[in-house]
Formats: sequence, structure tokens, C-alpha cells
Amino acid sequence: MNQPTSALKTSQESINGVTIVMPEGRLDFGAASEFQAVLEAALGSTPKPRGLIVDCSGLAYVSSAGLRSFLVGARSAKSAGAVFLVCSLSPSVREVFTVSGFSRLIEDFPDRTAALAKVG
Repeated sequence: MNQPTSALKTSQESINGVTIVMPEGRLDFGAASEFQAVLEAALGSTPKPRGLIVDCSGLAYVSSAGLRSFLVGARSAKSAGAVFLVCSLSPSVREVFTVSGFSRLIEDFPDRTAALAKVG
């Protein structure tokens, strides 16, 4: 029986020139490169987004490989002149962001509305 290669699903939407990526499930080693590709594709879309928000409300788990994909996405956004933010971190994902120091590198917001307000 074939198993899915990733326990992560992603969807996206665009609001006023801001792309919102919504991962759902587990962002682990098996899903990290696919998630990173989703972020890169969103930043490379036409027209280019003013901002990229990752809405983590559906994210149950993030590993160190998953954190790396956030970091690469943030760097790519900066290079593209776009704002990169995360929002709606669950307590367990927030703890990983805090312990790893990522909360000092990537600005996070309590919800999508607050993140959209930051992009402007």
C-alpha cells in the first residue's frame, strides 16, 4: 500500500496583494522541501506579492527541517522585497519557535487580521 509522501497539506489565497499560505498537518523532514517549494512559488508568482503570511492555525507540528523552510522562505521574501510573517501559532508550535530562537527572527501575530494589518 502506498503512503502519502507528506503529512502536510497546503492551501493559499491572496488578499490585497498579500499571499497567505495555510499549512495543515505536520511540517517534518518529509514535508519540509515541499513546503519550501510552496513558499518559493508564492513569492515568484505574478504579480509579486507585497507580503507572504504563513497562517499556522492548521499546523500541528514543526521539526527542525520545517523551521529551516520557514527561514529560507523569510530570506527569499526579503530578497523579493516582500514582508514575511507568521500568524496563529498553536502553543506547541509557538514553543518550538521560541526555544529555537525563531521568534526573534520571524515576526508572528496572534491572527491573520493582525498580520494583514502589519503588511498594510
